[in-house]
Amino acid sequence: MVARAVTIFHHEERQASCRPDPSPPPCDPAEDLRCITTTFQYLQTSGWYWGSISANEAREALQKRSEGTFLVRDSSHPQFMLALSVKTRCGPTSIRIKYCRGSFWLDSIYPGLPHLQSFPDVLSLIQNYTASRNKQQHQKSNDIHPRTKPDPTQHTDNDSSVPLELVHPLQKPEALSSLQHLTRLAINRHTKCTDQLPLPKPLLHYLQDYPFHI
Repeated sequence: MVARAVTIFHHEERQASCRPDPSPPPCDPAEDLRCITTTFQYLQTSGWYWGSISANEAREALQKRSEGTFLVRDSSHPQFMLALSVKTRCGPTSIRIKYCRGSFWLDSIYPGLPHLQSFPDVLSLIQNYTASRNKQQHQKSNDIHPRTKPDPTQHTDNDSSVPLELVHPLQKPEALSSLQHLTRLAINRHTKCTDQLPLPKPLLHYLQDYPFHI
C-alpha cells in the first residue's frame, strides 16, 4: 500500500499529540505495553536500530552514505520514543515517530490531518515506505510522496522540502546479522505466505518471529 501524502519535520521540538479521532478507543496499558515491546523486539532483531545515539551522531553515520540509507534510533525528545534518520538528497535528516494507542506513524507539520497512515509496529511503518518507493512508477499523477524538510545545516536548493525515500537500512557495526537471519530476510522477500512453506514447525516459527524483509 502506498503511503498517503504527509509532510514531516526533521526536528524534534514540538509537543506530542495524538491524531484527531471523533471516538478514540479507551486507553489500554496492557495493549500499549504489548505493542511497544513487540516493536523493540523487532528493532533489536533488525540490526539497524542504533539505540540512544544523538541526532548529530546519526547525521555523522549517514553523511557519507548513499541517498535513501536510513536507521532508527531513540528520540532525543522526552515525549517521543523513536526517530527515523535518513540520508536525503539534501543531507541527513531525522523524523520523529509518534505512538498513540497501539499505532505508530511519522510526524507531520499538519496536525489537523485526520487520516495519516498508521501501523501496529515500527517495522511495518518502515517497510511500507520502502515498498512505496518501489511502487512510484505505478502511482497516479495526483499522488504525492511523503516529504521531509531538509537539515538547515546542509546546503539546499530553492525547494523547501524533499521526498522521503527509504532504500536500505544502515546496519549498526556491532549488530552483525546471522546467516539464519539473512536467510529469513531472503525468504520473506519472495513470499508472504511463509506458513505454507514445506518446512518444519521450528523453522516456520523462526520465519514468523520476524515477518519483514528489511
